[in-house]
Formats: sequence, C-alpha cells, structure tokens
Amino acid sequence: MRHGWFALPRPGLRWLPVWRRNFLVWRKLAIPSIMGNLADPLIYMLGLGYGLGSLLPPVQGVDYVRFLAAGTIVASTMNAATFEALYSAFSRMHVQKTWDAILNTPLSLDHVLTGELVWAASKSLLAGLAILLVIGALGLVSWPLALWVLPVIFLTGLAFAAMGLIVCALAPSYDFFMYYFTLFITPMLLVSGVFFPTEQLPAMVQTVAAWLPLAHAVQLARPLLLGRIPDDIGLHLMALVLVAGVCFCIATGLTRRRLLK
Repeated sequence: MRHGWFALPRPGLRWLPVWRRNFLVWRKLAIPSIMGNLADPLIYMLGLGYGLGSLLPPVQGVDYVRFLAAGTIVASTMNAATFEALYSAFSRMHVQKTWDAILNTPLSLDHVLTGELVWAASKSLLAGLAILLVIGALGLVSWPLALWVLPVIFLTGLAFAAMGLIVCALAPSYDFFMYYFTLFITPMLLVSGVFFPTEQLPAMVQTVAAWLPLAHAVQLARPLLLGRIPDDIGLHLMALVLVAGVCFCIATGLTRRRLLK
C-alpha cells in the first residue's frame, strides 16, 4: 500500500452514505449550528459595518457596510468549512473512531474522505446561505445577481475543506489546529480584502495575497453581491478549483498513510 498512498482519489458515488450520515447527525442540532455560524458575521456587520462604517467614507464606491458584507459571507464560508474539516472530521477519525467503523463496510477511505469533503462544503453553503438571507433582508445585496454567489460559496467551501483535511491528517491532537489558525487562517483573513481593499497593503503583501484562495473568493463574491459581473472570473474560479483538487489529493494521500499503514 505504501506506493499507492498518493495515487489519485477514486471517490465514485459511494461517498453519498457518508455525507448522509453526517447530515443526519447535524440535523439534530441544525438550529444551534446555524445560529452559531451567524453570530460572528453579525457581530462584524453591527460593530464594524454599521459602527465603524458610519465614520468612514465610501470604499470602492459603496458604503463600508456593503463592502464588508461580501467579505463577511466569504470569511464565514471559510470558517464553517475549516472547522468542519478540522474539529468534526478529526473527532470522527481519531476520537469517535467513526471512520474505522465505516471502513468495515464495503466503503473505502476514498469514499469516506470524499463524503467529508462534500459535507464540509455543504455545511459552509448552509452557513453562507443563512448569512446571505440576513444581509439581503438588510438591503445590502443586489438581486438577482447575488444568487450566483451560492456556487462561489460552495466552491470556496470545497477549497478550504480540502486544506483542512490535510491538517486533519497531520494532527496528533486538537491543539495542533491552533497553529493552522494562527499561522495561516487569521493572516489570510486580514490580507485578502475582507475588511479593507488589498490596495491599502504594501506591494509585497499584495503579491502574496493575490495567491491566497480567500482573496480569489472575495474577488468573485463582492461584485456579485453588488450587482456586477466579476473581472477575471475564469481565473478566480480556476484558482479555487485547483486548490480544492490538489489539496484533496494531498489530504487523501496523507490520510491513507496515517490510517492504512
């Protein structure tokens, strides 16, 4: 098996029972889960968007609260997918031994990982949809073009879920995840255009930020929510697809090496 660890994933369609199992567990606590996903973005919107925003001039031609709304929905998508692919997936893999139980059925590890990937992206889509409805009710988006942000949310969820599964495969314990948040997620949140335009950053930081998946997601979501077609839409979509695909292949290989020695 050693030489096959990093072979391409072979998910097929048999990952659907894994997705369904996670959905049924989540459904029991769906309302608290969604409310939890809404809490942070609403705090940002109220504290920064309406509070700080009332003191600021328009940003890129729009009120700051509308500028922030797009960044908030993408950042929340990132957080939802990341938390699911880290803490929840690690619990099922290492603590609860749910994956071991599934692997005693005809399903393979590739099916398990694909189910986890798609479930994390689905959960981030639910979180993003809830936030979209809230900011839509506040009059901060332009319909109907804003509905096209939903595929962007799902694709963003896939990208960050795939990255999270890499970290999950490497983690010896829950404490390990703090390094990922501190060294990668939080800095990316601050330089990807969520809270302010990237043009405010030094040139070197702008160059680095342009390669980050969150920045590509922001460049797609913000124009859509403001009623415009994004520039370089193909480039940003391709970047997110590439991140999701490559990271999932790496995550699959690392998880095989961990569980199938």
